[in-house]
Amino acid sequence: MIQGSDSYAPAPPPPSESEEGLDDKRTTTLAYRIVTSTIKGLIRVLCRMDAEQLERVPKQGPLIAILNHVNFLEVPALYTYLMPRPVTGFVKSEQLKHPLFGPLLFNLWGGIPVRRGEADVTAFRQALEALEAGLIMGVAPEGTRSGHGHLQRGHPGVALLALRSGAPVIPLAFYGGELFWDNVSHLRRTDFHIVVGEQFYVDAEGVKVTSQVRRQITDEIMYQMAALLPPDYRGVYSDLSQATEEYLRFPPGSESNLRRA
Repeated sequence: MIQGSDSYAPAPPPPSESEEGLDDKRTTTLAYRIVTSTIKGLIRVLCRMDAEQLERVPKQGPLIAILNHVNFLEVPALYTYLMPRPVTGFVKSEQLKHPLFGPLLFNLWGGIPVRRGEADVTAFRQALEALEAGLIMGVAPEGTRSGHGHLQRGHPGVALLALRSGAPVIPLAFYGGELFWDNVSHLRRTDFHIVVGEQFYVDAEGVKVTSQVRRQITDEIMYQMAALLPPDYRGVYSDLSQATEEYLRFPPGSESNLRRA
């Protein structure tokens, strides 16, 4: 758990034996390399990828990567462009039965099945275990695809995950993918942009974490992501002047993403 003052910023731990072993098993198998590289190549054919900022994602240590969920593109982009770093994330349990996405998302990429619309304790525990093992945990706080690319209100589960794990949070903002299907129908490539923000930690400072506090933390996290997006994409978080940072802690040398807007 995170404790301390505004200057508190625990350094990412070095890879543990369990982390290195998990990385070897997941990212060095022949099936993983072939499938992931093929999907990455297909994305490059269909999209003009603006993904250079992914180099800013730390190479090791636990990390909660929050992202806006527009359509299907974010998931394969995250997995393939961060390879060989092992990534996991919540995937709706209905996908387990899908003949293509089931084996890909769960067996090959190690997705965590989650029952939507209820408190899934098992999924939450698996997410904590993944972070303890040093993985990147991809979380879409909106909970579902928007389709249009405008930010929807975040669900408070991300706040609890950040508090319980103590892992740093890094916002990733995607835009341009909302035009994908229209572009495909007209045989055009899609300009797909990925913006990577500054890391931060979540600290409740000994305050009782009520539903109101979780709501505020979630909105503070969402505003950090909104600041990375062009104004037309910020949706319910368009008014950045309403953003607070009461429960966010930025490590030395880093600064609020709101200053980039």
